[in-house]
Amino acid sequence: MSFIQANLIHLLAAVWFVVCWGGYTRYATWKARDTACLASVLHLYREDWMRRMLLRDNRIADASVIGNLERNASFFASSTLIILAGILTVLGASDRAVSLLADIPMVQQASQGMSEIKLLCLALVFVYAFFTFSWCMRQYNFAAILVGSAPMIGERQVTEQERKAFASRAARVISMAANQFNFGLRSYYFGMSMLAWFVSPWLFMIMSAGVVVVLYRREFHSDVLDVMVYTPTETPVPEANKEAV
Repeated sequence: MSFIQANLIHLLAAVWFVVCWGGYTRYATWKARDTACLASVLHLYREDWMRRMLLRDNRIADASVIGNLERNASFFASSTLIILAGILTVLGASDRAVSLLADIPMVQQASQGMSEIKLLCLALVFVYAFFTFSWCMRQYNFAAILVGSAPMIGERQVTEQERKAFASRAARVISMAANQFNFGLRSYYFGMSMLAWFVSPWLFMIMSAGVVVVLYRREFHSDVLDVMVYTPTETPVPEANKEAV
């Protein structure tokens, strides 16, 4: 009880961090059901991609795109292991890390036990990131297998309904992999905000809320989303033609 009372503000900051992360994840999933966002719009593009893939015999480019997406997830998974190694190294010398932070101005002092808890929480965030990125890699492997098993143009025994069902199924698998990649990136965002915890729990709570604002604007109100959603309804008339009319 004495430890909880002495570090109550730190524990409240940790609870606020979990609420921001988990709350935004649930909110983004719920809002994406009836609101245009990066995830929902990209899923429509993936369905178009899979339908067009079924219209061509040469699918090397499609397999190459999936391979590039898988390599991106592999890069982040490898980087996550390096970050975890660094965190565990600092955890083994936590007394030196605490003394180093004590010399930095504007840093709120914390006990060695509380500092070790912060490092363990930071390690848990990147452990979760590693699992999401590795699962993303596997799902992109599944998508590559689906591309390899896609029906060819001349197969008469495959109906048009089966082709549409295959395109929808393949697009969903790729979108599921992309969602896992998105979860991993969110782990990086919130992991960066957790670094503010070593300075002040109040700054940590502000940074956690700031990450939510950044993620919301990028997923629901970004410029790239406006570009992907925008579709011109009519062809603009040249100025010369306007004058003639």
